[in-house]
Parts: sequence; C-alpha cells; structure tokens
Amino acid sequence: MSDLIDLALREDVSTGDVTVAHFTDPRRQGRARIVAKQAGVIAGIETAAEVFRRVDPGLDVAAARTDGDSLAPGEEVLRIAGALGSILTAERTALNFLQRLSGVATETRRYADAIAGTGCRLLDTRKTTPGFRALEKAAVRAGGGTNHRAGLYDMVMVKDNHLAGGLSREALAGGIAAARKAGLRIEVEADTIEQAREFFATPGIDVVLLDNMPLATMREAVKLRPAHMQLEASGGITLENIRAVAETGVDFVSIGALTHSAPALDLSLEIASHG
Repeated sequence: MSDLIDLALREDVSTGDVTVAHFTDPRRQGRARIVAKQAGVIAGIETAAEVFRRVDPGLDVAAARTDGDSLAPGEEVLRIAGALGSILTAERTALNFLQRLSGVATETRRYADAIAGTGCRLLDTRKTTPGFRALEKAAVRAGGGTNHRAGLYDMVMVKDNHLAGGLSREALAGGIAAARKAGLRIEVEADTIEQAREFFATPGIDVVLLDNMPLATMREAVKLRPAHMQLEASGGITLENIRAVAETGVDFVSIGALTHSAPALDLSLEIASHG
C-alpha cells in the first residue's frame, strides 16, 4: 500500500500543488469530512487516511466508519483537520482510492446478498487493476466475498489454454503429483461434462471449475463428483442468474466483475470550516 500511495501522489502532485501554492494561505487551518453521496459499502478507509498523513503528518485524520460498513447518503466516512492546503492537496488521491475500493465492496455485497443462505461462497478472480490487487481483494472481503488465489504463485489453476497446448494425460498426472508434493492446492477447468467426468476420476485434484456450463449440466456434475472434490462455477454469471447457479449445489461461484467492472462509489470531501 505504501508504494502505491507514493506512486499516486507523485502522479498527481509531482513537484507541487500550484493551485494551493498560489491561492491558499499556508497558515490557514481547516476541517473537512468525506461523506457518501449514494448508498453503498465502504472500503479503503485506512488507505485514504494514509494519503492525508503522507501529504502532511500534522493532519488529524479520524475514521467515522469501518471497512465493510453499509453507508446511506450523507453519512460520514472520514474527518480531517489541519492545514487547509494539505487537505486540498490530498483530496483527490484519497478519494480515488476510497471510491474505487468502495465500489468493489459495494458490487461484491450485491452478489453476496444474492446467494445468501445457499452455502455457496462468492470468489473473486485475478482480473484486478494492476498494482491494486491486494487492496481490491481486501475490498472484496469487506463486501462479503472470499479471495481466490492471490496470483500465479500460490495455487495451481490448469485452464483450457494449458490443456490446448497439448498437455497429455500423463503430463497432467505428473504435474498434479509434483504440485501436491510442493503442497499446492490444484484446480482444473472443465468445459464439458465429459471433461469433468475425466477430472473426477483423476487423483489429486481439489477443485474442478465448471466453465460456462448450463444449469442442468452443473447439477449433473454435482451429482457425479467425488465427495472430496469441490466445484466452482464461472462464466456468464450475472446478478440475475447467480442464485440459480448457487442452488445447483456448487461450492463456489467466481465473478470477475467484482473487480474489473465495479463502478466507483460516489463520495465527496466537504470543507466544514476554516480559520
């Protein structure tokens, strides 16, 4: 987070805030608050607070809410007091983090609520903003979702493109054995019920991903899978059909839109007073 904040401030402030330098009295003190302009779920509070502290360690920044809290329009998120120029310099960078991450948390909550009570867990994906993955995955958790793998290094995911590269059954079995020896969890993608059947009979696989399968095919896969194996559904899943997918009996539903298409939550900074 620290490096990302520094990068964002270099991008926005660079050699200095020329508007503040020429139009704000450096002795002037102020108070401000960040408020919700629409209903949603807040995330990224500590990141936004750190932006203000990084611009000016003398600023007093207090959180009014906690990541994962639901917000109504007009409710406060952060309160900031100190040099007015510093508050104004930090404003946009802090809001960029807070609005983006709160948008992810809000979108995640919508999907999580849609499958509540089914026993199916909502997963995120690697379809994240470059550099923002840890923050966006934290926002998914704040919204009620579950993080899938962090990257290419912490879990095996054998997808259709790996199989399309000519991976033989023997090579697949050898790779599974080596990955298990390394202590890695193993997931493979199935595009058809025939593929799923084959993977159900392959030792060492933990999860089979059912990619773009009709509901009836998912139900068939649920009936056929071994007791030790979990199923993840992905592809073509929307708010409108996610509950039906969850009710097939799959263990997980993964949604790339949680991070790649979440609209920013509308938040704004208001100057409350100055002196």
